[in-house]
Amino acid sequence: MSNYSNELPTLDPARHALREHVLRHSLKTGNFTLKSGASCSWFLDTKQTACRADGVVLMANVALDLIPKDAVAIGGLTMGADPVAYGIAAVAATRGYDLCSFSVRKEAKDHGVTGRIAGALQPGDKVVITEDTVTRGTSIMEAVDAVTAFGAIPILITVVVDRGGTCGAMAAERGIPFVPMLTALDLGYGYGT
Repeated sequence: MSNYSNELPTLDPARHALREHVLRHSLKTGNFTLKSGASCSWFLDTKQTACRADGVVLMANVALDLIPKDAVAIGGLTMGADPVAYGIAAVAATRGYDLCSFSVRKEAKDHGVTGRIAGALQPGDKVVITEDTVTRGTSIMEAVDAVTAFGAIPILITVVVDRGGTCGAMAAERGIPFVPMLTALDLGYGYGT
């Protein structure tokens, strides 16, 4: 049984365009097993949006309206955050907004520039933590911890799609606003389905 609804909520034009791209390129239906081990009838390969030039522009159109003007960098846990952060930062530059990007390595590097942070991040920077799709929120919080330990300050968490509906509460516990670009509900599905 599918939890899909043909009744999609009305969105502003930028989010509507991003949703259409995600539905066309990133949504897969069938029988899937999620990272958590749960079974579901739909899956998001949001990199299919985040790695296409038109998708990057659509993500940036939404994200740049959400990102506080005092943010100086955007990034998150590699691989999910990389195309999102790099793409948004590149489009921001074309619009006169100097937004650096960075990645959080899964493990600390012990040679060259050591540690978990790679890219243009400095201690004290106010940053946006991002990812392509979030289901439970553990990867996002791992990135928050790494960035905080580095000495930067997370001031917003945004993702292309909030699939699970639990990340907002985790972010609130840490005092960080969570504003997804899209949610499962926006795509016509329930959280956790």
